[in-house]
Amino acid sequence: MDPSLEIPKISGFIQEMCLKRFKRKGAVIGLSGGIDSAVVAELCVHALGKDRVIGLLLPEKESNPVSLEYGRRHAAKMGIETITVDITENLESFQAYHRRNHVIRKVFPEFTDGYRFHVTLPQNLLERDRLNYYSITIEDPHGNRQKKRLPGIDWRKISACQNMKQRIRMIQLYYHAEQNNYIVAGTTNKTELIQGFYLKFGDGGVDFEPIAHLYKTQIYALARHLGVIDEIINRPPSPDTYSLPVTDKEFYFCLDYELLDLLLYAYENNVPIDQAARQLDLKANQIKWIFKDIRAKEQASWHLRETPPSLTE
Repeated sequence: MDPSLEIPKISGFIQEMCLKRFKRKGAVIGLSGGIDSAVVAELCVHALGKDRVIGLLLPEKESNPVSLEYGRRHAAKMGIETITVDITENLESFQAYHRRNHVIRKVFPEFTDGYRFHVTLPQNLLERDRLNYYSITIEDPHGNRQKKRLPGIDWRKISACQNMKQRIRMIQLYYHAEQNNYIVAGTTNKTELIQGFYLKFGDGGVDFEPIAHLYKTQIYALARHLGVIDEIINRPPSPDTYSLPVTDKEFYFCLDYELLDLLLYAYENNVPIDQAARQLDLKANQIKWIFKDIRAKEQASWHLRETPPSLTE
């Protein structure tokens, strides 16, 4: 990908969507302090001008403080308007924290408000053929950690509570978009799209997706070309929905993006396993395990990439 060619192409798409198809005045982006939202904001500024772009900062009490700091710093660099809305009160009104903590205490009875936690998948995808299962790690106020395997029913209950964060953020984005006659810009990249690493009616509930055709590593190339601040470029990608920090790799992908994107390309383009193994200096069995994991996530998330099924089809 040549960023100098890609940026005008995406800018034209943004202009077409915003001004002609939707017939709106500008775009709203949720600034997470991460690489994807930073790049989309830059592209919207490039396409529409800084006076037609609003950045929403949507922290809650468990957000990493640097998310807000980096989001504000990058918005200032771009010169766009920002609006900060703390969604903690919204989440408390749905008892999101209370319900979730009740489930965690079934696994760790000692878990209290002073503790932090995150959820992860096994990180041995290159070592063996295995099933995905989630583990929960808690950290007490003194920094001591414990880890246990999380039963499926408990994971689903915790996930349902955590997903409220993304859905409440999308409500806020549409509130500000509609009152300004703007559209909501999505921030999902191709790596996430293929694997289903986004939430229905959450970060997937947007008006258009300007970077969904680009792999994560290509987003980094665009970020450097567009002048995204170094703090965001150097920050490990994270969903930032857990009180204890966790990376995208630990939580979902189990591989570094630099390798994952090449394997996704091979998977999508039916590159023979032996050829992919040679090119990437991996064993054929490792490629098979990874393709199996990619296929399972792709199949489990099919509904995210389609309109809701109906009898009109």
